[in-house]
Amino acid sequence: MTNRPRKKSSPTVETLDDLAKLANYSLVDTLNCDPEASVDGVDHMPRQVFTGHYVSVNPTAIKDPAYVTHSRALFRELGFTDEIAQSADFIRMFSGDISQVPAPMRKVGWACGYSLSIFGTEYTQQCPFQTGNGYGDGRAVSVLEAVINGRRWEMQLKGGGPTPYCRGADGRAVLRSSVREFLAQEHMHALGVPTSRSLSLYVSKSERVKRPWYSEGSHSIDPDMLVSEPVAISTRVAPSFIRVGQLELFSRRARTQEHPKAMEELLKMVLHLIDREYGEVIDEKLATPEKVVLLAREYRTRLASLVANWIRVGYCQGNFNSDNCAAGGFTLDYGPFGFCDEFNPEYQPWSRGGRHFGFLYQPLAAERNFQMFVTALGVLLASDQDYLQQLEEIADGFSVVMQEQVEKMWAAKLGLDTFHEGLFSELATLMIQTPVDYTIFFRELSTLPDDIGALKKSFYTESKHSTDSRDPTYTSDPEGMDARWSEWLDKWKSLIGSTTGVNATGSRSREEISEQMKLVNPKYSLRGWLVVPAYEQAAQGNYALVQELQEVMTQPYAEQSKSVEEKYYRPKPAEYFEIGGLSHYSCSS
Repeated sequence: MTNRPRKKSSPTVETLDDLAKLANYSLVDTLNCDPEASVDGVDHMPRQVFTGHYVSVNPTAIKDPAYVTHSRALFRELGFTDEIAQSADFIRMFSGDISQVPAPMRKVGWACGYSLSIFGTEYTQQCPFQTGNGYGDGRAVSVLEAVINGRRWEMQLKGGGPTPYCRGADGRAVLRSSVREFLAQEHMHALGVPTSRSLSLYVSKSERVKRPWYSEGSHSIDPDMLVSEPVAISTRVAPSFIRVGQLELFSRRARTQEHPKAMEELLKMVLHLIDREYGEVIDEKLATPEKVVLLAREYRTRLASLVANWIRVGYCQGNFNSDNCAAGGFTLDYGPFGFCDEFNPEYQPWSRGGRHFGFLYQPLAAERNFQMFVTALGVLLASDQDYLQQLEEIADGFSVVMQEQVEKMWAAKLGLDTFHEGLFSELATLMIQTPVDYTIFFRELSTLPDDIGALKKSFYTESKHSTDSRDPTYTSDPEGMDARWSEWLDKWKSLIGSTTGVNATGSRSREEISEQMKLVNPKYSLRGWLVVPAYEQAAQGNYALVQELQEVMTQPYAEQSKSVEEKYYRPKPAEYFEIGGLSHYSCSS
């Protein structure tokens, strides 16, 4: 492993030459390259990759790239000037042409293989060879690792063309999905949720591809037409892009002794993960078994906290397989994700995702991914029963840690010092039966209203009440709901009141409680129906709305202008419910 660089003052990166000086390629310098990979990176056809941690591959540049936007917040963090985002050589590199990058940057990128588990079950069917050796980064190509202000960042082009893992696809991302992912990553960061970040977004002025999508107003579950869309490349940034599925891949190979270096590659991958993501909490001098156990314990905490935060802000991953689960404990791979409008425990933005990946089922999905993570690590401890037992105990304790995080989160959203199960259960029932807008409800509750008048801003129309007594939204007395809401509000206020008082030790004023609640209950949420007009206008060359959304959604807790509030702080219009591309997405999104 390479020594972790010491922290130093943030540099000012005004040119690509300035950025090149910060290049530091830990993955390709310390891990194994596929021995069948080409030296020049010309490796774009699907094939089986039998060994190695990565393949060398060049990204495929998009034609006639044009600037759409960049993350001003991330640029400030990295010490980049805003002007560099529109410089010719920066655009060239981050739209896929790395053939002219200045030394010591390298002119070949890399892609990684990983395996797939869905809700705790291993799969190989998605691999075209039915072996699992063809599954991995099919359209994501990493082009740089750099140490900036003492922190390592990996920069990866999403939509950077085909790799050996492309499974026959074209390796492209369209502008529509690129806008969604770009905005979502920076929104999640502003929400305080650990996530990969967005650096830049460029679109081709001439290159287009056909994708399945929804016709206007379609209620179809799956796309019902083919549309021609402009291709784009977004650059996402993270300390690493190591996934649970990567550890699984090397663990499966070690279990079955697929090649002589299988166990060695698993060990190197795990140690590399620790170095990249856990170096500040795991002492590199410890013996490997101790490191592995500490890694599992730390990841358990991070993953449970992450998923509790997802629920806090109304986010649903949609497709929370192990290959979409970052081993560093942050949000990764914004495919068919979504933010709740109407509160629904089973909310699922992916049209084929199923209940098991629904909104309030995400803790269980996380537990299944954690089990696969621990199973992969366990192969390294097979000969050491004491450490293996510790690992198993950590796995067995996930549900307890997860529940603690979730209850802590609900208490914070409700402004309480401790979780009150009865109060929350009653609230969840009311929120389903009314129903309510998730984001607006909790934001209005954060004002500590005297009556339910303010909360009604979040209520959807009574026409959404079910008349089927078997439906959880059914109520035999819609008019009586106001009384039930008022009763609940009084109970909640009595609990809030018990934590206030001039003479009480550790008491908080109403104003303090309100402000603390507003720090965990955002005012603005990146809802799907808000993004659609932005990417539709962007496809016509108008990027103003993308940039406007970016500005609004990177200040999600702030009280913004009245015009912003009128435009973005409102319930989902009735005509948008159950519309393909607005309420649900296919995996091609």
